[in-house]
Amino acid sequence: MHKSEQAMRWGLRIHLLWYVIVNLVQVLLWGTLTPDHFFWPVWSIVGWGIGLVAHFWVIRSKSRSAIRST
Repeated sequence: MHKSEQAMRWGLRIHLLWYVIVNLVQVLLWGTLTPDHFFWPVWSIVGWGIGLVAHFWVIRSKSRSAIRST
């Protein structure tokens, strides 16, 4: 059984919300504690960003396939 499109979009919004919150906290920590060193939050921003794009892509392809099947 597949999740409804609305539930999948809600999950993506939650994923995006946590992505922004966690990475913002990391950038603030970097700026407070080690601003003169390498911008280390870039690793989680890029890595998690790839996962977020993949999440978006899956939802987009599922909604497109649902449109085609109707």
